[in-house]
Amino acid sequence: MSAPVILVTGGSRGIGAATARLAAKRGYNVALTYANNESAAARVADEIRVMGRQSLALRANVASEEDVARAFAAVDEKLGRLSAVVINSGITGHNSRLDEADTSTLREVINVNLLGAMFCAREAVRRMSTRHGGTGGAIVFISSRASVYGSAGEYVWYAAAKGGMDSLGIGLAREVGREGIRVNVVSPGPIGTEIHRPGRLEKVVDRCAMGRAGRPEEVAEAALFLVSDAAAYCTGANLAVAGGA
Repeated sequence: MSAPVILVTGGSRGIGAATARLAAKRGYNVALTYANNESAAARVADEIRVMGRQSLALRANVASEEDVARAFAAVDEKLGRLSAVVINSGITGHNSRLDEADTSTLREVINVNLLGAMFCAREAVRRMSTRHGGTGGAIVFISSRASVYGSAGEYVWYAAAKGGMDSLGIGLAREVGREGIRVNVVSPGPIGTEIHRPGRLEKVVDRCAMGRAGRPEEVAEAALFLVSDAAAYCTGANLAVAGGA
């Protein structure tokens, strides 16, 4: 029996890389996308091959509909039918108040975090849905607890984009639930990744009931649970991995 195939967007570092590695350990062949850091993506793909699994590292700007379509087509050709997609790509843009933010920042953050998630989910549904001849599958959006906090004074546009992703997860779950596709959301709180500016993580940890930052691997565990058969009756859920924040 061939191994199931998973695609992880933004898989070269942080939560995405942890998810890609864990998926390989759980028996998946893994495709991952990256925006710029080719060497980091290649390292993750090489680690996965050492585990005995197939892996592809695909350069793609998820805000580009053409890039997304090419990435999914490459997975079709080289790895086969997708079983799961974890949509993880995300950026915050430069920190500031909204009234000090450049329009270019607002557009880029919305395009990558929200429109990009829609492009990826659309391609996934076109392959997985029984309406399109597919056999089902699972989609997980990596959102953020910023959608609840609002991120005032830092990047309210990022929080707003993630709030849109939360709504997308609910709506899409209801739209394709009878077509064999489960759709869920994971909302990390403060996680020790490169997305934080220096010193920020130590400050925001104060809002966590557990008093510590999370690890990318802890978010990856949640994502892999939600794409697994153990979560067969979970769709439209939003799982906070936030240490009580």
